[in-house]
Amino acid sequence: MYSVTEKKVGVVLVAGAGGRIGSSVARALVGHGFLVACIDRSEEALRSLRLQLPEECSLLMSGDAGEPDEVDACLLRCVNRFGKIDAAIYASYPRSSGWGKKFEEIRKTDLDEDLTNQLGGAILFSQRVLKWFIEQGHGNLIHFSSIMGVCTPRFDNYHGTNMVSPLEYTAIKSAIIALTKYLAKYYKGNNIQVNCISPGGILAGQPEEFLRRYSGQCNSKGMLDADDIVGAVLYLLSTGARYVNGQNIVVDDGWSL
Repeated sequence: MYSVTEKKVGVVLVAGAGGRIGSSVARALVGHGFLVACIDRSEEALRSLRLQLPEECSLLMSGDAGEPDEVDACLLRCVNRFGKIDAAIYASYPRSSGWGKKFEEIRKTDLDEDLTNQLGGAILFSQRVLKWFIEQGHGNLIHFSSIMGVCTPRFDNYHGTNMVSPLEYTAIKSAIIALTKYLAKYYKGNNIQVNCISPGGILAGQPEEFLRRYSGQCNSKGMLDADDIVGAVLYLLSTGARYVNGQNIVVDDGWSL
C-alpha cells in the first residue's frame, strides 16, 4: 500500500504553476504537506497564487521555464529558501498568437515559436533540472502530455464548433511521451525518476455540443476539472511509485479506450 502522506519528497518545483493544471497541482501539494516553488511567466497568475498558497510553505518566482538561465536562477532560489529540490513538474503551456489554427492555415513563424517554446522548453527545463538532480543524487521529474499525444483526435467532436485540435499539439504531446521514456533510460542508475501524465480534456468553457459528444465517449464524468489530475501527481511523488519510471499515466475517464 502507498500513502501520499508517506512521501519521499518534500520540496517540489512547479513550472507553469499559474495555469489550470499547474495551479491545481501547487494547491494540492501544499495541502498534502509539501513545500512548493512556483515558476510562471505571468505576473497576474503569480498574484493570484499568492492569495491561494501560504507564504511559509511556498516560493513564487517570475520566470520562463524554457530559458535555461532563468531555470538555473529559480533552482538556486528554491535551494536557498528550502535547502533542496526533490521533484520538479513541468506544466508550462506557452502558445503563440497563431495557436489553434487549422492544419491548412499553419504559419511557419507560429510553428517555430510553438515547437520551440512547448517542446523545446520541456527539453531545456529537463536538462537544467536533471543536472541538479544528478549533483544531489536523487530526483523525480514529471511531465504533462495529453490524450492527444496518445490517440488521434475524434474529429467528429469538433463539427459545428469553431474549435480545432491543432496538429502541432498532437506532435508536441507525442514527443513529450518519447522525451519521458528517453530521459528515464538515459539516467539509469542515478536514482532519478522521469514520468509523464496524459490528461483528458479539461473544462474551460467549451461549447455544449462539443461537451455532449466528448462525454459520450467517456465512462462517467466526461471532460475533467484540473483537480481530477492531482491524484496521479501525488501517486508519482509517493513511496508507492518508487519503481515507476518512464511511464505515461493516462487520466481521461476512459476517453482513449
